[in-house]
Amino acid sequence: MFDRLKEDIRCVFDRDPAARNHFEVLTSYPGVHALLMHRMNHWLWQRGLRWLARFLSLLARWFTGIEIHPGARIGRRFFIDHGMGVVIGETTDIGDDVTLYQGVTLGGTSWEKGKRHPTLENDVVVGAGAKILGPLTVGTGARVGSNAVVVKDVPAGATMVGIPARVARRRSDEAAPSEDDRRRAETARRIGFEAYGATRDMPDPVANAINAILDHVHQTDSRLQEMCTALRKLGAEVSDTRIPELDNCGIDAGEEPKPPARPEGAQDASDAEAPAARGSGTDGPR
Repeated sequence: MFDRLKEDIRCVFDRDPAARNHFEVLTSYPGVHALLMHRMNHWLWQRGLRWLARFLSLLARWFTGIEIHPGARIGRRFFIDHGMGVVIGETTDIGDDVTLYQGVTLGGTSWEKGKRHPTLENDVVVGAGAKILGPLTVGTGARVGSNAVVVKDVPAGATMVGIPARVARRRSDEAAPSEDDRRRAETARRIGFEAYGATRDMPDPVANAINAILDHVHQTDSRLQEMCTALRKLGAEVSDTRIPELDNCGIDAGEEPKPPARPEGAQDASDAEAPAARGSGTDGPR
């Protein structure tokens, strides 16, 4: 029991840089209080003292703002950061090293008996305000983004975002970028869009729009090359002028763009109007 208590307190230091010492964690972290009370309530629940377990869980919700049904099964080194508004249903199964943030709901979608709440495997992180609903499984190492609504199984190592949640990326993608990713990065570099070409850190929804633009640019460039080749075969004269790359149009960072040079003898509109105004006699009393 004391070994489990030490683990529950020690894991806070690994996931919350604001934690300063063990006494502070034990006395002022509602997530730790809710977990410790749930450990006791779950022990009572398993031994048939279910009314007492529910009553004590009600007190725990009153003191911590975190509602954990005493029937939920929670693994080792579980951490709830901040915690206000977290709801964990009766048939929820949570593995080891799982982290939840405030406002998370692990709820059900049916009034039927039996398994109706989610299963979170090891090393899962669920962002603030996320909702995971139904008897689904969140795979090992998965990440659920803030305010996402998950209603279907989550693959291991995936990052889920949106409503309803969908896979934004997989952990394996970080190690081996696809051919499409490499082509988009090259297209982005060529058109001077390097900053947004590396969209792996912002997978949704901005990345989807940017990737569509990069794909369109790539396809347009390929078709233009094909058209030029076909015209040459038909005997047409096609310029071989090299298309310059868009490297900020020669403007250095922080430098104001220069106005285009005027041809010799050309007059600016303000220069043409000035003599007329001076000769019109309407420039006010002398």
